[in-house]
Amino acid sequence: MSDRTALEQLTPDNCVLLFIDHQPQMAFGVANIDRQTLKNNVVALAKSAQVFGVPTFITTVETESFSGYTWPELLDVYPQADLLERSSMNSWDDVKVRDAINGSGRRKLILSGLWTEVCINSAANSAMLDGYEVYVVADACGGTSQMAHDYSMMRMIQAGIRPLTWQQTLLEWQRDWARREHYDAVMAIVREHSGAYGMGVDYAYTRVHGAPQRGEWHGSLRT
Repeated sequence: MSDRTALEQLTPDNCVLLFIDHQPQMAFGVANIDRQTLKNNVVALAKSAQVFGVPTFITTVETESFSGYTWPELLDVYPQADLLERSSMNSWDDVKVRDAINGSGRRKLILSGLWTEVCINSAANSAMLDGYEVYVVADACGGTSQMAHDYSMMRMIQAGIRPLTWQQTLLEWQRDWARREHYDAVMAIVREHSGAYGMGVDYAYTRVHGAPQRGEWHGSLRT
């Protein structure tokens, strides 16, 4: 019999997001995904969470001695974020991180971070042991090789952790295009970060719906 919680869709009201170690020295070691693509995906995920009001936390490791400061593009999305600095490779070992997540009152935990095979794997497994339903945004994580990333994802999936992509997460939060409250903001994220999908939106707006070629579009055109 299927675990029914695995069938429940994510909503802006039932999950919490944790970014782990999006710092320069950690990114230098990433080899499974183009680093600029990785940054695009992370920032897109952050903007998506902000639009829908999903509680979001950022943790860092050894900022001064090794890893460097959090990516400015991520901090631009959350300029008031209280960065949760720690020393352990496993974020879940740090009481500040656990208290922040526990304080959200939500049991669906979404993770994005570096590296997949170390800081994501350990935090995901530990949080799951503590009773959380854990989701990992695979294209907003990076490993030191393709094999390291892939086998880490496989290990977590075998343990019951659920893989996502950033765009899947965004559209699952939106769910219904008839929900107009966040429509324009979602389309703005798609246009900036979704590659071919975003280009398709541009095309539909201008060629199909007759929107201006340049500048911002207003109203509620549908894709």
